[in-house]
Amino acid sequence: MPINTVKGAADMLPSNAYKWKYVEKVISETAELYGYNKIRTPVFEYTELFSRSVGETTDVVQKEMYTFDDKGGRSITLRPEGTAGVVRSFIENGLASEPMPQKLFYITSCYRYEKPQAGRLREHHQFGTECFGAADPIADAETIMMAKSVLNRLGIDNISLEINSIGCPVCRAAYFTVLIKFFESKKTDLCATCLSRLERNPMRILDCKSKVCGEIAKSAPHITDYVCNDCNNHFSKVKSNLDNLDIPYKVNPRIVRGLDYYNRTVFEFLSNDIGSQTSVCSGGRYDGLVKNLGGQEIPALGFGMGLERIIMVMENLGLPFEPPKNPSIYIIPMGEKAAALSLKICTDLREEGFIAITDITGRSVKACMKHADKLKTNFTIVIGETELQTGEADLKNMNDGTVTKIKINEIISIMYDNEIDASMKDLEESMGDFDNL
Repeated sequence: MPINTVKGAADMLPSNAYKWKYVEKVISETAELYGYNKIRTPVFEYTELFSRSVGETTDVVQKEMYTFDDKGGRSITLRPEGTAGVVRSFIENGLASEPMPQKLFYITSCYRYEKPQAGRLREHHQFGTECFGAADPIADAETIMMAKSVLNRLGIDNISLEINSIGCPVCRAAYFTVLIKFFESKKTDLCATCLSRLERNPMRILDCKSKVCGEIAKSAPHITDYVCNDCNNHFSKVKSNLDNLDIPYKVNPRIVRGLDYYNRTVFEFLSNDIGSQTSVCSGGRYDGLVKNLGGQEIPALGFGMGLERIIMVMENLGLPFEPPKNPSIYIIPMGEKAAALSLKICTDLREEGFIAITDITGRSVKACMKHADKLKTNFTIVIGETELQTGEADLKNMNDGTVTKIKINEIISIMYDNEIDASMKDLEESMGDFDNL
């Protein structure tokens, strides 16, 4: 029997790799424009990190984590999300002593045992940002603006922003009292998981995936009616800064986020282009998490977006991806001496930044030409006994079929000349498009 991919995981094939490369390039470039630096954390952490940060009563911890004991008997978990590991690294590596705010981003894999669906697999990939040391509401607005910039730069424009404030531990205590009272009257209809959350964290019931609990939650009291003056002032300033940036938004009091570490501002960007609204980005503030995990009291906020879902949305919209680069030249050798020379020439070309291919299978010239055509190679050149003796060969332009006699030892300079000619042609076409506006 063949061994197949584990359910909920997927291969990234060469035919799709250019899409991922393009999306990751746009993401990285945008993050750097906002002053963010890349961080990478281990794929697994001690389980306690996630139970203390994500929350014991969340679906992630209760139902979805891949947890196991290692050979030393320690409980280890594959990361279900990116923030907790970055906060642990921030504390452990003393980044709080570096210039603040510390702005970090990552592109990473995450693991959750849940029903696989379009754009969401058990092994999925996230782009995330974390900003440490910025308590001002303007940081919330900048974070939201950055998420919008990434989506817009990828061509995802028809999006809507929903925001909410879920307060702080002080004002949430009063809200919990009211919420517990409300759900106590509905206990007979709540699922078993929500019954266990009722006393420990009733806000998690608002995020339950059960249809029955979801219907009950629709008539629950709103957190926005119970936030304290400080949280309300913070939220008002966030909205004011979003207005100043001309970012439209809707206040949705039902957004609570599925992880316990959030406080104050939470938000989601929804795509409106693929039938029903689909979340393409979510995030918020988590001011107490660094201290909760053993660090100093440092404010923090960030967001995450799933790359599979982003690519799915782009494909559904027919948005362009930066295409893969075609080989610059395919050198076809005839004989051992020609093969050795071809390999040396290709090595030199590659050192200069050209994608250079030479046949390494001993195929015929005809077979090599077919291969070069399939690879969409720009130029081909055949080197045999005659070419070795004369030092000259025919350079064929595979785009228009023209053939030019060249000196073999001048291939690099000729390839540079052709690259400049192609760039000038592209520039002239661009200027022509500009003149037609």
